[in-house]
Amino acid sequence: MNRPVSSNLISIALVLCLFGAFRVDARASDPVGHVYMQTNETKNRIMHFGRDADGQLELRESIPTGGAGSGIFKPISGQESAPNAFEGAGSVILAESNTLLFATNGGDNSVTSFRVSPDGELSMIDRQSTGEPVIGRTGTAKSLAYRSQSRTLYVLHAFGPNHLRSYTVAKDGKLKPRPERHSVNTAKKTDRVSSQVVLSPDGGFLLVDILFDAHPTANPDGSRNLAVANAADRDGLVIFPVRDDGTLDEASFADAGGAGPFYMAFLNRSRDTFLNGVAAGDGVLVSRIDGKGRVTNGPLISIDTSPGRPSELCWLQVTSDNSLVLATNFGYGTVSTYRLVEGQLSVLKDPANNAIPGDGTFRAVNGLVSSGPSDSWLTPDDQYFCQIFGNASVLVSYHLDKTSGRLTEIGRTPIPYNSPQGLAGF
Repeated sequence: MNRPVSSNLISIALVLCLFGAFRVDARASDPVGHVYMQTNETKNRIMHFGRDADGQLELRESIPTGGAGSGIFKPISGQESAPNAFEGAGSVILAESNTLLFATNGGDNSVTSFRVSPDGELSMIDRQSTGEPVIGRTGTAKSLAYRSQSRTLYVLHAFGPNHLRSYTVAKDGKLKPRPERHSVNTAKKTDRVSSQVVLSPDGGFLLVDILFDAHPTANPDGSRNLAVANAADRDGLVIFPVRDDGTLDEASFADAGGAGPFYMAFLNRSRDTFLNGVAAGDGVLVSRIDGKGRVTNGPLISIDTSPGRPSELCWLQVTSDNSLVLATNFGYGTVSTYRLVEGQLSVLKDPANNAIPGDGTFRAVNGLVSSGPSDSWLTPDDQYFCQIFGNASVLVSYHLDKTSGRLTEIGRTPIPYNSPQGLAGF
């Protein structure tokens, strides 16, 4: 028996409406980019956020690394709960044209590799120990650098004596630990604390910033005794020549340009020029490395430190045209922007954002209550900037005005309390 024409039309209309709705929803949810952050929880995982065209972030998946983070415990200071557990940078990186993602597991001194699909989804490939034993409550593996020419992945530990270990990365993304081990200690400084490892763009040199010349200790009044690197002795930058097979030659020690060097970023399309953010020097400088590994430094340009010192200026992001630098101030809960013109830095907007308050429980070295911002990431088109605020439990998205240097908040995404580390994206 034939159904009435009107009934058939209604059914077809409903199908078309539903099909159309699904298509609209799919288009609305399709991200233009992807951002990855490790939680650094005791059961570590990677939070994968989709980035919309307007800069907003939305959690798409949360994938276990199979390894352990330190949780809210901060091994460098011994604090039971504090943001930026390892006082480092670059614990999550992308490689091989954004098809591989690597993440440290600081709690158990291991590294996990993931395959990144064309739509940004992650699948775990491998997890391997760095080869360094965990001494005490947690390990300190915290910073990564990848050399594509030799498929070598370097992992830096905050504590030594073997600060640097490495892997050979197979084409399928599996990790093969290498036997080499290297220290950033000197004959007289046998307890140094490093912050970040970076490769020069040509893969010829591996650079390491040193934050402390000895492990922090507690004074009788409860304050911290900090042996800040590069303050008295100008040897806070360690430079390893890299051989063709990825092995490292003997290190040399250079002036990092300021006290407490923390974060390096090579300028885009430059083989020899990089920026260094110094935590106790409260500023940024331009440095150059020549073909023999010798470094020369420009002047240190500091931000306003009237709220208190140090500002703990640490993480840096550089715009694609090298015209602006964004510097995160851990001690203030703010970001400052610099103008960079013909190799000369000047402060543009300080601060560039409204300070993000934490929960009031964390105080920086300067004694100020801070939300403890740490790793950051800038979109390739320079429009949007993402910043972790661990003590506020949020990942904040901003729009960047390149003319004024101002950051305008556009969204907040919940993240775990105090523990998160590392940001990478495409």
